[in-house]
Amino acid sequence: MLGRGGGGPQRMSMDIDPAVETSINSRSLALSDPSAALHHVGENSRSMVSSQDMQNGAHNQQAESIANRSKKLQDELHEVGQRIKHHEENVKYLKTAKNKLEESILHMTAALEKYDKEILPNTVDKDPAHVKSEEETIEHVLKHEKSAAALLFMMKSQAKALSSEHSLTKDVIGIVATLAKVDDDNLSRLLAEYLGLETMLAVVCKTYDGVKALEAYNKEGLIDKSLGLHAFAANIGRPLAGRFLVICLADIRPYVGEFIADDPQKRLALLKPRLLNGETPPGFLGFAVNMITIDSTNLYCISKNGQGLRETLFYNLFSNLQVYKSREDMLKALPCIKDGAISLDGGMIRNPGVFSLGHHQGDIDVKFPKGSESLNVPESYFEIKNEMKEIQWKKDRAVEDIRREQILLDHARLNYETKKREFLQFLTESSSHASQYPVGRGSTPR
Repeated sequence: MLGRGGGGPQRMSMDIDPAVETSINSRSLALSDPSAALHHVGENSRSMVSSQDMQNGAHNQQAESIANRSKKLQDELHEVGQRIKHHEENVKYLKTAKNKLEESILHMTAALEKYDKEILPNTVDKDPAHVKSEEETIEHVLKHEKSAAALLFMMKSQAKALSSEHSLTKDVIGIVATLAKVDDDNLSRLLAEYLGLETMLAVVCKTYDGVKALEAYNKEGLIDKSLGLHAFAANIGRPLAGRFLVICLADIRPYVGEFIADDPQKRLALLKPRLLNGETPPGFLGFAVNMITIDSTNLYCISKNGQGLRETLFYNLFSNLQVYKSREDMLKALPCIKDGAISLDGGMIRNPGVFSLGHHQGDIDVKFPKGSESLNVPESYFEIKNEMKEIQWKKDRAVEDIRREQILLDHARLNYETKKREFLQFLTESSSHASQYPVGRGSTPR
């Protein structure tokens, strides 16, 4: 604007917004320096690309994590599948083995039946005195009419009761007093006194299943007298009196040493006692566990683990009980006595330092019967019976193994179904993720 008073042109003074000034300066820079403008645009472009790369990297990392998880789940499924196959093969093998063992048992049963019908009647020749002794032992047991032992004998003697109460007796081997024989009547009486009447009348079972069958309990822990031996006793009007012992072979600790070589009675190779001078004490006759005779049918494969009665039941009852000719001999051997001793003239040491003095009042009625079976029976008969018991034992073990493998197989199958559901759920979730981030369309979700 021109002034009235002459002179040159004058500038007007005004304030400018800093933001506007910056914008103006930027435009001025762009107009004055094109290369600087290009540099500015490049920086913005690289910033956008860098941000996109980071998003793509995160997507790729997540995809890799999904792939690793998928492989892990597939590996776990494969491992469980292999485990199922392993257990299936085991079950198949065990069932085949069990079937073969059953066939062998059938053949041996037929052979034994032939012996029983055609051969044994002409060879077995029991001493009448021995037969009478066995009968007397059973008669004395039956006199204790309210005992478990007497009830079991009655049950077995009654065909009707035997058929209806078979579950009670199928696991029972017998009564202690009837499972061994002793040639000497005096020794038999002393051994019976040492064990005591309660033990002589004890019921012997193979497994704990037999123990459970004899007596059951209600929810309050009281005896259920409508089941087991108590029910049978009530039915015949002879309720059980007091307690009774039951010995479970499967749960007692057996003898683990050697046996006397070539001994048909499988006597235990126990070390004889020795005095300080290294000699056996005078009057030592042997160990009680080896001085009883056991029926050949009870020498092998009676227990669940395949042992006979000598190394299980009677070793548990007698342990290393020593037998001496006289009380004087027994007392002289005191330093050598570790598990008790008896003498034929009535001396008795129940444990080291525990002496049983005086004498027994009255007669000992329940004792071991005298003698043993005739040895005229062919050796092949006992071989077949013993082999058959061994095969039966193997079959029972196979049945247990099958049951155990079946449990493992069922567990593996259940585990497989769980893993499969987990894998299918994972596939569904990963497929949903893939639909949100399709390959080649960038990282922006739909």
